[in-house]
Amino acid sequence: MKILALSGSLRECSYNTAALKALGELSPDDVIVEIGEIKALPLFNPDLDEAQIPALQRLKAQLTQASGLIIASPEYAHGISGPMKNALDWLVSGVEFPYKPIMLINTSPRASHGLAALREVLTTMSGVIIDSAFVSIPLLSSELDKEGILENPELSGMLKAGLEAFFCQIKRSGESAL
Repeated sequence: MKILALSGSLRECSYNTAALKALGELSPDDVIVEIGEIKALPLFNPDLDEAQIPALQRLKAQLTQASGLIIASPEYAHGISGPMKNALDWLVSGVEFPYKPIMLINTSPRASHGLAALREVLTTMSGVIIDSAFVSIPLLSSELDKEGILENPELSGMLKAGLEAFFCQIKRSGESAL
């Protein structure tokens, strides 16, 4: 099984990216968590819909091949981060996104407005948010990187439980589609 993971932060030492990297380490051997890139996407412009944009083609191909999508994104000014919203705007009219199972990770539990806005956009785009897989971990100001998260039994346990719920739902959905 292949899962696409997207971080809404472009920071090199992002807590959101660190959480996604930790998920990759925590996933079972038969699951690949691939972290996608959104920083090379140009600003969304519907006039470019027919253009061959390599970063967008790569993102759409990754999403097509993925059984599910994991998003970890910060809140900026009570909203979705600009890079994440831009990526979602590029995906909104494609056939790759609708009905894709989605796991959300919140690395700052007090950041509820951005999470609510993200949920609204994903639902509008016909994404299937798996609530039982939602993980909220307190990383803000923790100075933890991927290794620090993995070494913390509480944090890594929460991420692993979210992953298990996510995989379980994906498998259940796949079986019911047969």
